[in-house]
Amino acid sequence: MHVADIQFWITLFTPNRDNNLSGVVYNSDLISGEFRSFIMSHRVLTGITPSGIPHLGNYIGCIRPALASQDDGHEHLYFIADLHSLIKQWDAKTRQNDILHVAATWLALGLDPQKTIFYRQSDIPEILELNWILTSVAGKGLLNRAHAYKDKVADNIENQQDADKAITMGLFCYPILMAADILAFNADSIPVGKDQLQHVEIARDIAARFNHVYQQDFFTLPEAIIDEKTQIIPGRDGRKMSKSYDNTIPIFLDSKPLRKQIMKIVTNSLMPGEPKSTEGCTLFSIYSAIATPEETQAFRQAYAEGISWGDAKQMVFEYLDQLLEAPRARYQDMITHPDTVFAHLEEGSHKAQKIAAPLLDKVKGLVGL
Repeated sequence: MHVADIQFWITLFTPNRDNNLSGVVYNSDLISGEFRSFIMSHRVLTGITPSGIPHLGNYIGCIRPALASQDDGHEHLYFIADLHSLIKQWDAKTRQNDILHVAATWLALGLDPQKTIFYRQSDIPEILELNWILTSVAGKGLLNRAHAYKDKVADNIENQQDADKAITMGLFCYPILMAADILAFNADSIPVGKDQLQHVEIARDIAARFNHVYQQDFFTLPEAIIDEKTQIIPGRDGRKMSKSYDNTIPIFLDSKPLRKQIMKIVTNSLMPGEPKSTEGCTLFSIYSAIATPEETQAFRQAYAEGISWGDAKQMVFEYLDQLLEAPRARYQDMITHPDTVFAHLEEGSHKAQKIAAPLLDKVKGLVGL
């Protein structure tokens, strides 16, 4: 590697204070072939839980930012975490339906299976085999500190129940499977929300433990990417948009039901002509998250000039309806032809296995299997 490349690498990959490596732009004409290979070897892995019909909060807070990084020069892997869903969802038909709808959503919104590796977790048997190898070195004390497990235990104790009531080994061992998801591909960066940060830290600890036990610097220690600017989108009632609150707006509603949902958004009693504040306003939060800065400023001005709530809701509806018109058509076509969705996942699984299989062979060699 040339000195110029080394200097450029320092500029390109030194994390900022948020440790955010996404959104990197580089001039390919200035990069040698060796350095180009290094860039593409930086692997980013994103897990997607199949849990119901995705809503606007999922799109704005997770899907859109994740898809925006497809062209940043890194190697991106996206997977449907259907094995993880076994912990909470025990209905087979519901799981299959969720997998289809979530995968179709990401594809319709712009995930490019030619630029990325898009696969279903359960199609990669190497993940489960590695999961057991990692379980053999993972400390129970480490898993005892996992937030999901600790919270469940605390709830049981608070309700004067047995501490382990309704706690499955799936819940307890969840962080090991997540570590296997990451380490099966030696992923460098893992975009996660703050609530998932600990799982990446546990994956790092397990990777380091394996490296120590087998005296090999084998597994990459993954870094979490947390976008501090990620927005929490309010639902129709002003609380966080969540299926738990039954306040969501599904992404791909047809125009008429979409308008009906937007019109249900709770607002205050200010009349037309009275200036309105954008602070804490659900309508403004949704609009500003998807509109350009210029459009957002114009909407802010309309608030100051006393736009009626009916007109404001109509503006938000029309903007969303136009934005999602083409993706909605793609989504509906894929739901009607599910084989196309599963074909993309199958193709992605073949690409994923080309990475995971030789890595697992090396792991088995190290441990004597």
